Amino acid sequence: MENISIHKTAIVHPGAKLSSGVSVGPYSVIEGDVSLGDNVRVASHCVITGQTKIGKNCKIYTGAVVGSAPQDRKHSADDNVFLNIGENNTIREYVTINPGTAEGGGKTVIGNNNLIMAYAHVAHDCVIGNNCVMANAATLAGHVTLEDGAVIGGLSAVHQFVRLGRLSIVGGCSKVTQDVPPFAMVDGHPVKVLRTNAIGLKRSGISPETIALLKKAFKILFHSGYAKTNAIEKVVQTIEMTPEIEHLVFFAKTTKRGLC
Repeated sequence: MENISIHKTAIVHPGAKLSSGVSVGPYSVIEGDVSLGDNVRVASHCVITGQTKIGKNCKIYTGAVVGSAPQDRKHSADDNVFLNIGENNTIREYVTINPGTAEGGGKTVIGNNNLIMAYAHVAHDCVIGNNCVMANAATLAGHVTLEDGAVIGGLSAVHQFVRLGRLSIVGGCSKVTQDVPPFAMVDGHPVKVLRTNAIGLKRSGISPETIALLKKAFKILFHSGYAKTNAIEKVVQTIEMTPEIEHLVFFAKTTKRGLC
């Protein structure tokens, strides 16, 4: 371990595992079961607690509380639960992130290269993929899943057990009570599917031909008046099965809360 920098006012438990290049700012607290990877930066007045593992190159800004007990009445202080955060994540001011619950599988998992903006909340047993964005004060209830590249606008709330599909985008101040399809742009209170996330699809390198197929699939699934089962069958029968279309169909078939 080299180049570790701990401010004289910070409190770091001797059992905490700090890798090379870690820095801990003034008045921050790092508790004993915490593991910080190479070059993790913890700003001032942060608390990192619980059985929390944070991968290399993450940046945690002022006032964040990471790994505190789940806000779940069934949780006991003796439960063996975890929070695993990947690499290159940015966790902005006053974000709160909870570990899993014993009944929910025991883990909250966050992937790589995510941006979680100020005052956002990630509740127990959530699974966040890679390259996701949660804007200011976006909140996830328990057991929420974000697939890769999902974006949530500021002041939006996501109901428990809801899934947000790959490269979907949720407008600000939205109420999300059902699954958001992959590649979709949604907005409202509660949210409704508006169209495909055209800008997100282009930025991710999806081909124009596939984007055109997704637009056709969305028209059938969400704007044709077909029942869900019939709409899915129509998509399968009439649209070329690229990997993106296959993923959209699989997501629609496996929804438990229904599609918004």
